[in-house]
Amino acid sequence: MLYMLLCYNNEEQVMAWTQEQDDAVMERLSAVHERLNAQGKLGPSARLQGTASAKTLVKADPPFVTDGPYAETKEQFLGFYVIDVADMDEALDVARQLGEANPTGAYEIRPMRLYQPGVALAG
Repeated sequence: MLYMLLCYNNEEQVMAWTQEQDDAVMERLSAVHERLNAQGKLGPSARLQGTASAKTLVKADPPFVTDGPYAETKEQFLGFYVIDVADMDEALDVARQLGEANPTGAYEIRPMRLYQPGVALAG
């Protein structure tokens, strides 16, 4: 079953990391990525640019565009993973592994339904 792990963190803190701090976090995350990839469980994943680069299309009548993310919060949506695992317990285990590699912020885990049935993860 497919799950999306939505990565939230305090953008101000993350963007303040030195290159060495960022490299260390990415190295620890890469170990988890490689393990999941070898097991055929890792789908698309991405690290998003900062919220200052975001635009939001508000679905009003008429629609309009604003700068930034949809909601102002303490922690921002900074990235995601798509994983293919057996159940929510295994998805939570993956989130725990990622959390050990990057111990700040939070992961929101949601089951996914595909809009395009029959389209599989690239692997």
